[in-house]
Amino acid sequence: MALRHAVLAALLDEELSGYQLAKAFGLGVANFWHALPQQLYAELARLERDGLVSGREVVQDTRPNKRLFTATDAGLAELERFAATANKPSFIRDDLLVKVQAADHVAAGALIEQLAERAAFADAKIELLGGLLRKMRGGMSEEEFLRHGERIGPYLTCLRGIAFEQGNRDWCRRSAAILEERRTAHARG
Repeated sequence: MALRHAVLAALLDEELSGYQLAKAFGLGVANFWHALPQQLYAELARLERDGLVSGREVVQDTRPNKRLFTATDAGLAELERFAATANKPSFIRDDLLVKVQAADHVAAGALIEQLAERAAFADAKIELLGGLLRKMRGGMSEEEFLRHGERIGPYLTCLRGIAFEQGNRDWCRRSAAILEERRTAHARG
């Protein structure tokens, strides 16, 4: 997947400025695609040049003017083409996993702290995503929303994000506990 597809998918519901797009990426889209704001601005320019998004200038009195972007019919066709292509398997690239791989040869204390930090980050992300899900549902139960909700795609990606972060949190806590237990056993000796 290219960044362009993630940007196009983020522009399906409403017009967004580059700043709003960066905020959207920081919340829901970050579950499956990470991008820096400068990457998003550059991608918006390319998408507009390629006719996949259209931008319009909004004049503001008390602030600088801004551009709002929306996906064009060509952009929707590109997403349709992308959706029809075969998926590639995903791969994990994570510095913390490299450190855990070396756990038998490095100081356990710092590693245990890093695992605890990652678990805390996962808890915060779970809470954030849970809030997004509640906001999307409005007054509906999850079952009602899954059957009759307006836009199900963002909801499903948030559910995946929660499951991913729960798995990370649980693994981090278990790994930290194992390392702590081994460190204590070796200290007693």
